[in-house]
Amino acid sequence: MSRFISFALHAETPEEAASLVKDYQNKYCDSRHVCWAYILGVDGNTWQANDNGEPSGTAGRPILGQIRSKGLTNTLVVVVRYFGGIKLGTSGLIAAYKAAACEALDNAEIVECSEMVQLNVSFSYMEMNEVMKYVKANDLQVLDKAFDNVCNMTLSIAKDDLEKTMAELQSHTISLTPIE
Repeated sequence: MSRFISFALHAETPEEAASLVKDYQNKYCDSRHVCWAYILGVDGNTWQANDNGEPSGTAGRPILGQIRSKGLTNTLVVVVRYFGGIKLGTSGLIAAYKAAACEALDNAEIVECSEMVQLNVSFSYMEMNEVMKYVKANDLQVLDKAFDNVCNMTLSIAKDDLEKTMAELQSHTISLTPIE
């Protein structure tokens, strides 16, 4: 009977994913197949799947499908197969790779991250206390600051919170400039 070993890994670039795949291919060089798939980027538009010698579409695509079905990105799944002497057929391979990928993802720690943007905030020195209270209360990261008669701060904010943060700060007559 074939043995499948699966791994869910974090990767942010195609080069990083390729390096991780190569590491697993070297580590499991005695296996028959090291199949994999990844989805990268905020929008998940960068992806690749590889059957590594299995019949076309029986390994990489089922792995990729599991990553997609869980709504993940910046994720690489590697499935190592040790051939057990019994051919599984197309449907058997698809089911086995799908189950192996699902198990790896179910057992992985999922870390949710937000896309961050920068916001330049300008305000008078008299407003500093109010602005700093807001920054601390909302756990905003200060990337840069300069305090004088006119004070400036560059904040790092989750992209999803940008409009809300700008509206709340502007209600205090504070000047804002999103940085692209």
